[in-house]
Amino acid sequence: MKRYLHALTLVAALLFCANMAMAANSDMVQIKGSDTLINLVQKLAEVYMQKHPGASIAVTGGGSGTGIAALVNRKCDIADASRGIKASEVADANSKGIDPKRVIVAIDGLSVIVNAQNPVTKLTVDQIGKIYRGEAKSWSEFGGNDSPITLYGRQSNSGTYDFMKENVMKGEYASSMKSMNGNAQIIEAVKQDASGIGYVGVGYAQSATGIAVLKVAVNPSMGYYDPFNAIDVKTGKYPITRPLNQYLNGMPKGLAKDFINFELSSEGQAIVEKEGFYQIPEEYQKYNDGTLGMTNVVRGGSENKSVEGQYSK
Repeated sequence: MKRYLHALTLVAALLFCANMAMAANSDMVQIKGSDTLINLVQKLAEVYMQKHPGASIAVTGGGSGTGIAALVNRKCDIADASRGIKASEVADANSKGIDPKRVIVAIDGLSVIVNAQNPVTKLTVDQIGKIYRGEAKSWSEFGGNDSPITLYGRQSNSGTYDFMKENVMKGEYASSMKSMNGNAQIIEAVKQDASGIGYVGVGYAQSATGIAVLKVAVNPSMGYYDPFNAIDVKTGKYPITRPLNQYLNGMPKGLAKDFINFELSSEGQAIVEKEGFYQIPEEYQKYNDGTLGMTNVVRGGSENKSVEGQYSK
């Protein structure tokens, strides 16, 4: 009996050591954050894992703020963010020994949507700001029906919430705004509400039904521009354009680096386009190369030049 128990103990120990060795050698990357990026990054991860059996990449949402907080607290390897990291987040990260490094994986033409029955087809940035600050109450103020405007937006942990607040509203959201969990929920709400207005990533608006996407101008005399026009977005003519980012702790290594290289490759950037977003222009390719040491990558992207100042957030 003693010999039997000893043998069982030995087998259990060997199995434990084998499992530990397998865990140590297995490739696993945790990605968390932006709801705008989640579908795109999940698709990129799916294709990458098909090409690299044994690699494991888990992608979850929760919002840009949640992703950055997870990176700062060592709960994920990559944070997806539809906004730039805040100075306070960098300070918090540095205090915990984290060195946030940014890579730009796609370009978004953030899209302002209304119900398909709404006759309003275009707004200026200032008008959108007035609407979301609650200063404009009726669609009749913009050539629409005499009906109250219903506001749909994101929750405060969302990078899109912050981006709109800083770059479009330049003020506080109206207390009447209905806070939604994600892009899909905003689309569904606006689809069901003839007086609704919302904002979503262009990749979500491209395939949506029951809604209309507004053209937007900074100055009406200079023209209104469409987020579905890749050239208008990449050149910054469409005024609500932003980079979609990922943050890492220091220089990427191992599977994380290889996956980011895949995202920035021609194949990865083709997936970006297929998912309804836009490939990064040359300036951002150079930015990624310079700040993250990305090398030996067959790049995607467009020949259209971007203006760095248009994409600074």
